[in-house]
Amino acid sequence: MPELEIISSEPNGSLRFGDHTLTAKQKSDDYEVNGDVYRVKSHSEITRAEKNGKLLFESVPGTSVRDFSLDEKCCEFLMNGRDNTRVTIELEPEREYRIYIDGVNAGNSKSNRSSKLSFSVDLHNEFIKIKIERV
Repeated sequence: MPELEIISSEPNGSLRFGDHTLTAKQKSDDYEVNGDVYRVKSHSEITRAEKNGKLLFESVPGTSVRDFSLDEKCCEFLMNGRDNTRVTIELEPEREYRIYIDGVNAGNSKSNRSSKLSFSVDLHNEFIKIKIERV
């Protein structure tokens, strides 16, 4: 499998970012898509993506993310990594969301006042699908 770029656009308009296999930090600044500016840093310990200067996605330890899409009702992506991973995504403040991990309802969670929603997932070096729907 070729090395994953730090950030790129998929043909369907979604994003691909991060590389959990990197031992040294890599980053990409000022990647523009449809007028939005993305900044990504990634390595084995953390993957962080920002959109227009605000947090979009963060995982500890680092992950590889494909097919990332986000709208006002739903966030979906494929994620690969290792071990128990803590994911934080910025959505709407104080809203209830339902989280699906590989099609299984993992329950509801509420974003905090600063719009951040966090959850944990066990990863085993294979891509799994994450879907977060506003309730």
